[in-house]
Amino acid sequence: MPKPRRYLLIGLCALIVIGLAWFALRSTTPVVPEAIKRGFTEALDAARAGQPGAARVLYQQLARPDLSPKRRVWLHAELPNYPSSVALKLADADLQHEAPEVRIAAIKSISGLVPNGQRSLLLGPMLDDGEQSVRLAAVNALLGLSPDDLGLYFGPLEQAVDAWEQVLKSQPDSTENQYQLARLHLHNAELKEAQQALDSALRLNPANLPALVMQIDVLDRLGQSDAARQLLAKQLQAQPDSAYLQHALGLWLLHHGQSEFALLGLSKAVELEPDNKEYRYDLATTLHDEEELEAAQKQLQEIVQRHPNDRKARVLLINYWKESGQLQNVQVLLAQLEQMNPDDPALQQGL
Repeated sequence: MPKPRRYLLIGLCALIVIGLAWFALRSTTPVVPEAIKRGFTEALDAARAGQPGAARVLYQQLARPDLSPKRRVWLHAELPNYPSSVALKLADADLQHEAPEVRIAAIKSISGLVPNGQRSLLLGPMLDDGEQSVRLAAVNALLGLSPDDLGLYFGPLEQAVDAWEQVLKSQPDSTENQYQLARLHLHNAELKEAQQALDSALRLNPANLPALVMQIDVLDRLGQSDAARQLLAKQLQAQPDSAYLQHALGLWLLHHGQSEFALLGLSKAVELEPDNKEYRYDLATTLHDEEELEAAQKQLQEIVQRHPNDRKARVLLINYWKESGQLQNVQVLLAQLEQMNPDDPALQQGL
């Protein structure tokens, strides 16, 4: 066969192979309908507002292969309020996403979706992630779990904690570094070392309230309750309008069996920051423990009104209303929950 003709045949074969490969690649890439592409903002707004159908459109958006990392992160922030097997599958898939910030967001999602004992099986492998920031997010998510909950990942977590400790010690002193170092020492039950790290953090920034409240906790654990009380009282005297400190006071009094006085601190925190759902939630559960059921219900109602997507408060309010026999209210909230997320485990379990 003449050479020109042979080259022509070879070229045609190559073009055919390239064409087939392109067709195969295109045919395996899911096509996202235009309506779903245009629906991101609406889906995010629906999830944040707890609207009917919120879970369905949230899942639709997270299932998109063409979504930017930033948008995936925003969606993951809402996912824990819409638990289901689909939600868990979507979060688990994003643990393998190429963008580290998405993997971190997926770790946080799973922390909100999964009970302690199951969480380690999903997040334990992330302790070996190639990105340091992702490994640290996994450590944060697993800190505080019991050895039984950690199971096979007890050893890997200890190794990751030691590695992070070395990283923090090698970096220049900063309030944040010393605060994180104190958390790691607490995990290892190294109370004196935790206290020293917190002393350093507060020397660098005396106004750092998380470090201050952790220092109070460490003093308590060291058996220095009087010193802890004096430190808290001194700070409250200097900042009586700090909701963070009033909330810390309430929790400290609760821990010391003074629930009646604890309610004053927790109520003051809510008064100072009425939109803080965590403060209001703690007040509600404390009121319930003090057998003030109606007052507890009102606090949870306020959370649901201000934050309609807050599943934790909604489910607890359903339980409190069942407890007081207000079945009509129970049915209303259950119907709303079903409209938002028909696959919610609470509904499946016959809440």
